[in-house]
Amino acid sequence: MPENLPAADPSRRLQAIQVEESCLDLPLTRQIVARAGNLPVEVVADRPDPAPAPVPYPHSLTAGKRLLHLGRNRGRFLKPCPATRQYRCCDYQVLNIGANCPMDCAYCILQAYLNNPWLSFYVNIDDLLDELDQALAGTPGTLHRIGTGEFTDSMALDRLTGLSATLINYMARKNNAVLELKSKAVVLDHLADLDHRGRTIMAWSLNSAEVMAKLELHTADLETRLNAAAQCAAWGYPLAFHFDPIICHPGWEEAYRATIRRLFAVVPASSIAWISLGAFRFLPALRGIIGSRFPRARFIHEEFVPGLDGKFRYFRPLRTRMYQVLLDELSRGAASRTCIYLCMENDTIWQAVFGFTPEERGGLPAMLDATLPPS
Repeated sequence: MPENLPAADPSRRLQAIQVEESCLDLPLTRQIVARAGNLPVEVVADRPDPAPAPVPYPHSLTAGKRLLHLGRNRGRFLKPCPATRQYRCCDYQVLNIGANCPMDCAYCILQAYLNNPWLSFYVNIDDLLDELDQALAGTPGTLHRIGTGEFTDSMALDRLTGLSATLINYMARKNNAVLELKSKAVVLDHLADLDHRGRTIMAWSLNSAEVMAKLELHTADLETRLNAAAQCAAWGYPLAFHFDPIICHPGWEEAYRATIRRLFAVVPASSIAWISLGAFRFLPALRGIIGSRFPRARFIHEEFVPGLDGKFRYFRPLRTRMYQVLLDELSRGAASRTCIYLCMENDTIWQAVFGFTPEERGGLPAMLDATLPPS
């Protein structure tokens, strides 16, 4: 790996690459291996079983975050967001480019989903683009909001993969889709001169300073993320921010207000298309995994109640209060066209927080679509 990579680039943490044999000659594989410099490369069988880990799962995840596996996606790339009927969904579509990331957030829900400890990235990009062509051509009257940040961080490995530039150039030619690249990293220099036509939204997850420092390991800090967002705004990219997960901790009210004040002090409000709010929620299996990998993390020991989707959530009055506090501060600085919304909450909480339900405004997808550039 080149030694001059900035500290905020998570790809610098990689220690090795393994490549499926059938992918060795794919153009993107060759590019990634070349950019990786002196990282050792191992050729493995297609669709390998995980090698025996020196430590049991989930502790194997820690070492796995330093191994990048390059292979094919043999299933579909584009899928609906894994939402549930009981909560309001924004009709987001997930573009699956890989799984896991080199950063290590204590609350990450992927810890309970992954069955391989390593980082996966799919190098059969021609298949990905062909699938996108078919999906967008088949529904020309539908606006697709597509993101790559559901099962991995959109930008964490981008200095190696270069995928975001490929997708940005692709989306610039499409009138019925926008791409959201959501990250906690700041790998940006190669995106400066692209003719994106406003069809790509650069997005960052934000949190309180304490949560970012203690629970979001190997990520860019608040000021670095905000400065990166301001740079993207100067390049003409629309922006988005996600306060998700909002975590209850001592002094959380002022801590989140402080983050929001810094957001609007650094980033032009007029560039922000949307801001989401989502309280911490988790699969039951995640509690034990967090306790095992992060024994000093206390946030997992708060009081939670099972939700309608099987995930544990804060009690409704606390969730409502969290959203109200953040919305109050956001409303002081946000532009009138910015859509502030709740991720995976029901109409009861929407009404308590906003005074209306999405259905009264045409539905959440329509609320988000109204912030996008014209086709």
